[in-house]
Amino acid sequence: MATDPSSSDTNTEPTLATRPILRVLSENWWLLLLRGVCALIFGLLALIWPGISLLALVILFGVYALLDGFLALVAAVLGRHKSTPLWWLILAGLISVAAGVVTFAYPQVTALVLVIFIGAWALVRGLFEIVGAVRLRREIDNEWLLIAAGLLSVIFGIAILVNPGAGAVALVWLIGIYAILFGLPMIWLAFRLRRQKKASG
Repeated sequence: MATDPSSSDTNTEPTLATRPILRVLSENWWLLLLRGVCALIFGLLALIWPGISLLALVILFGVYALLDGFLALVAAVLGRHKSTPLWWLILAGLISVAAGVVTFAYPQVTALVLVIFIGAWALVRGLFEIVGAVRLRREIDNEWLLIAAGLLSVIFGIAILVNPGAGAVALVWLIGIYAILFGLPMIWLAFRLRRQKKASG
């Protein structure tokens, strides 16, 4: 009896060719790396600059939010395809860009307003990242890293909004630690995607 040649394909290991979203992310792994590096640099600056003023913190946050949002939008544009709906990445990018623009438009905000603003930004962005990770779970083996990053943002946002009256020093440390913990999984996942792209030829 002749065998169906298509039957052997069902047992083959999934590749980038059969995983369009994974292919898009692998081809643009450097954008994920840049987002992680930006978060890491922002977090380290916040931690090693203990005497940072409110104005300096606002500017630093504004720069980080703009860069993160811009890189997310670039990734969404480069990865646009009918089989890869990246609306969640576009919305997350727009939220970060808007946060950066508003921060620079009103640099003389009070500490309380800044805390609430950062908390709301982290909460909303985290929710979109979780949604995106859940949508990608069928194609990405390490989607838990994206979910973890999203959960971290949500937890950080809630913690900030629940206790917005925390001291300035505690706020700076919390923001710094959050950025570092958010950036490291991004960097690790970027290199995993890079290795997968090389392995696929």
